[in-house]
Amino acid sequence: MFSSDDDNQGLVLGVVFGVIALVIALVIGISIYTRNLVPAAKAPAVAVVVVEEVATVKVENGVVKFYFVVGKADVAPEAAQALAEVVKAVAAGKMAVISGFHDASGDPQKNAELAKQRALAVRAVLVTQGVAEDKVELKKPEQALASGPAAEARRVEVTLK
Repeated sequence: MFSSDDDNQGLVLGVVFGVIALVIALVIGISIYTRNLVPAAKAPAVAVVVVEEVATVKVENGVVKFYFVVGKADVAPEAAQALAEVVKAVAAGKMAVISGFHDASGDPQKNAELAKQRALAVRAVLVTQGVAEDKVELKKPEQALASGPAAEARRVEVTLK
């Protein structure tokens, strides 16, 4: 009942309809892409956290330790509170000894000068608290280059003698 012409005609019609469907899909895809109806893939959001370094002070075993920001000699705001016991001890006849340390980064001469400026800044806090300058000794440590993490190496220590 069927001839080979009918089989060929069906095959040709199938190919033609397939090509037409492919062209229509291609046209629709291009038009959607050019109209930006399909949102582009977004890059994942990246949170940037900026941690601002600040000067701090700690009292450990009777030693007042001031920690400084890189390249600065600004004393922590709570310096007067941390030095309260030192001020009392100096008033009772003791001597305050201040030693400045620095980290290993940068120029060693600049670091040594900065350690000195930091020690002078701590002395200034003591003087504003009523301690006489002759009751404060600035002592250069034998090893000013401190070991450990840089943030802990940039410090000034206040002890009593």
